[in-house]
Formats: sequence, C-alpha cells, structure tokens
Amino acid sequence: MHFLSTILESYITNNSEDEPQLLQELTRETHLKVIQPRMITGHYQGRVLSLLSKLINPKTILEIGTYTGYSAICMAEGLHTQGTLHTIDINDELHTMQRTYFDKSGYGKQIIQHTGDALSIIPKLDMEFDLVFIDAEKTSYLDYLECVLPKTKSGSVILSDNVLWSGKVVEPLDEKDRATKILLDYNKKLKEDPRLETVLLPIRDGLTLSRVK
Repeated sequence: MHFLSTILESYITNNSEDEPQLLQELTRETHLKVIQPRMITGHYQGRVLSLLSKLINPKTILEIGTYTGYSAICMAEGLHTQGTLHTIDINDELHTMQRTYFDKSGYGKQIIQHTGDALSIIPKLDMEFDLVFIDAEKTSYLDYLECVLPKTKSGSVILSDNVLWSGKVVEPLDEKDRATKILLDYNKKLKEDPRLETVLLPIRDGLTLSRVK
C-alpha cells in the first residue's frame, strides 16, 4: 500500500535535507548486491533518523537490525562526540559491507557491530541507551521491547519501524498472518504501556516514536 502518491513523496523528499553522497553509494551497492534492497532505510526516513538523533544527541544508541548499515550511519550523525552505537544483526554475511561504510562515514570507531540473536545479546550489554531503533524480525517486536526497556531511562527514546506494515494493520486480519497480528498487538502495547508516551508517525512504512517516562 502506498500511503502517499509518488509525486507527493517526491515533493517531500525534495524539500527535506539532501541525502549524503556516501549513503547514495551505499544505496546503490545494496541494490546491486543484496537480496530485498527495499529494506534499506532510504533518503527521507534516513534524514528523519539523523535529525532525531541530532536533537537527542545521544551518548548511547542501540539498533536492532543493521541490514547494510544505512540507518546506523544516519543515527551516528547525532551521536555525542564520545558516544557509541551498538548495532545488532543476525546475518553475518553483511558484516563486511557494514564495516566498510561505517569506516568511510567517519563514525567507524564509535559503531560496534554485534552478530547474532538480539534477545541474547542485549541483556549482556552493560549500559543504558538514550536512543533505541527497532527494525528487525517483526514477530519478535514485543520481545525486543521488553528486552530493551530495562536498558533505558527516563527520557530515552525508542523508535519502531514498519509499524504500518504496508497497510495490513487496517485490513481484515488473516489469522495465519502472525507478523501482522503481532504488530497490531505491539502498536496497542506502545499506546497503552504506562511506561511510555507514544506517537505513531506516517513516515514511509510507519515509524513510532516512544519516550520512556
């Protein structure tokens, strides 16, 4: 489902911050070499992530779902000068591409890669996070949330991607569609959880902004 017309999407992008050259190169390489390149964050949402990170100026960022590294670089643009970004992905085949672009970005020394199951890795990270970006296996979103909340503090921000799920969240539910069912439960959880205050933004495939109380 396209939430906006192509011409309106182009207008929005053209009147937002330009996409850095390095990220244009990463987008091209992702489309040439990686399966499902549409999963990449992309120009407009990337600039949203960058600006949010700059407003927060986090000392610690956690990203669940690295893919080829686009979103991590965007958020790293707002990192505190002594800050660190921990990014987790289950696919070790993308590790080299990620590292190549992390180092080219100038934030390489601040970005720490983890490969494996996020639910196993996160409890071992001995720190609190100022900014969290959840963009991995949709059927695990509720588990990710409960896993990261103990690693946050009052004022921490949790971003959740793909929460509109191509519009499936407002269509009749196929009981066999586990991902949509869990995203419906997840969106409801973010709205009703007394630990959070939440707004769902109609950005790309849906981006939820939640602040820890």
